[in-house]
Amino acid sequence: MSDTLERLEKTIAERRSADPSASYVAKLHSRGLNKIAQKLGEEGTETVIAALAGDRQELVGEAADLLFHLLVLLGAKDVPLSEVLAELDRREGTSGIAEKASRKTD
Repeated sequence: MSDTLERLEKTIAERRSADPSASYVAKLHSRGLNKIAQKLGEEGTETVIAALAGDRQELVGEAADLLFHLLVLLGAKDVPLSEVLAELDRREGTSGIAEKASRKTD
């Protein structure tokens, strides 16, 4: 499963410097971090709408768009997917409630 995401991460990195008229990734990057973040937010909203609408295939498509745009954003911020996966590995076996409580600074 992560092989697909790793290949996609590599493709996104390769396309960042392409001609923006020929590459969606390059076009997003040319428009800046705010646009990339906006697109990720839009895809998140569309994913939620698809989930609530109950259309499985639409949800699958929107989830793919969401993951794609997340990888674009991570790449723009020089955060490798491996770092995110390592954080998920670190959290494995920890209660979500306990993990969230450990981040409180009160």
